[in-house]
Amino acid sequence: MNAVVLSLDAELAWGYHDLAEVPEHVESARTSWSRLLALFDEYNVPATWAVVGHLFLDSCDGEHTSHVAPTDDWFDRDPSGVAERHPLWFADGLIEDISDAKASHEIGCHTFSHVEYGDERTTREVAVAETRASLEIADDVGYDLESFVFPRNNIGHRDVLAAYGFTCYRGTRPELWYDRGRFRSLAKAIDLTVSKTSPPLVTPEPDEYGLINIPASMFLFGYEGRVRTITEGIWEDPLIRSAKRGIDRAADADEGIFHLWMHPNNFTEERDFERLRVVLEHLAKRRDEARVQVLTMGEIANQLREADPATTRTPIGPR
Repeated sequence: MNAVVLSLDAELAWGYHDLAEVPEHVESARTSWSRLLALFDEYNVPATWAVVGHLFLDSCDGEHTSHVAPTDDWFDRDPSGVAERHPLWFADGLIEDISDAKASHEIGCHTFSHVEYGDERTTREVAVAETRASLEIADDVGYDLESFVFPRNNIGHRDVLAAYGFTCYRGTRPELWYDRGRFRSLAKAIDLTVSKTSPPLVTPEPDEYGLINIPASMFLFGYEGRVRTITEGIWEDPLIRSAKRGIDRAADADEGIFHLWMHPNNFTEERDFERLRVVLEHLAKRRDEARVQVLTMGEIANQLREADPATTRTPIGPR
């Protein structure tokens, strides 16, 4: 198959709660979330929204004493209380907005409290607690989660995901020529601005646990600030150029997936939304030419699992 997949890490404040500071721009994250849904609807483009499990709650005590956490102070920033009073820590309608959108989005999992499964502090017991809590809370409000995105792309405990019935996850981007060496940032800038290379197409494949690994192809951000401003004065936004090339490469291929990912929290300026608008407009054009499909992670996994019965697993954890 040839297709384009878009995935989003939907975190609000949970994406930063374990860092030294929660950045100010997270205050606009709810507005960004809603504006992204409107853009996806405008072009009828579906995406996989990997949502932090805590956002499904309406309220909490802020302590989560029965939940195994990677550190003793893990939930110290959790304000507790009810969703209406703490809109950056609870979705409070945003998840329903995904479900009610015109575009047929998928709601996936991003752990319960943004735990990095590949971190050495994340024991199997922690991974089980995070996975189980996410599934049970989502199930309580009517959502079945099958796709998984690892916080900060730090992969680990895939056996736990398989045991709890997940079908797929977003894997890491294949290594590119500029990933090695002392001048990685300069090489990346050259690749984005001068070079005519395109992001890699990826091939989803089952791993040893029967999960479908759908690697990332490209992150829509990472070339920002003054460098971006200067570059845009000379060339088209280099990340727009790169995303278009990835879409075109998928459209021209017989096999291969272009997997573009982002966070709603990344959208802090008007030009960020314009970047995505231009990319979606190009994607919709190529889709409407019947050149490429736009699929969610779950749809990719289900197609491959139907074709290969060996990837079908019976979950041993509660769903």
